[in-house]
Amino acid sequence: MVQTAIPALIVAGFHALSEPLRLKVLELLQQQELCVCELCERLDVSQSKLSFHLKTLKEAELVRARHEGRWIYYSLNLPQFVVLEQYLAEYRRFSTMLPARPCED
Repeated sequence: MVQTAIPALIVAGFHALSEPLRLKVLELLQQQELCVCELCERLDVSQSKLSFHLKTLKEAELVRARHEGRWIYYSLNLPQFVVLEQYLAEYRRFSTMLPARPCED
């Protein structure tokens, strides 16, 4: 049986996608790049709470941050979404699963 290590960035990506607020951030960023203040306003959350979630999204490389003056603007990092899609696509290749072997006592 071959076991492969799952890359840390894949694990981080799925972890980042497991939180509803982070999904809402990503949905907003699908439309356009937004600064932190706009995200806070649209999501009705404090900057400290949002900063924690943005950090998780950045560590998973799902978003990019761009500094302009004293503002930070966030946008989607689309190539990383492709990496996650390709990882999931591997499961489609194995649509025919072998039955389990009988357990031995």
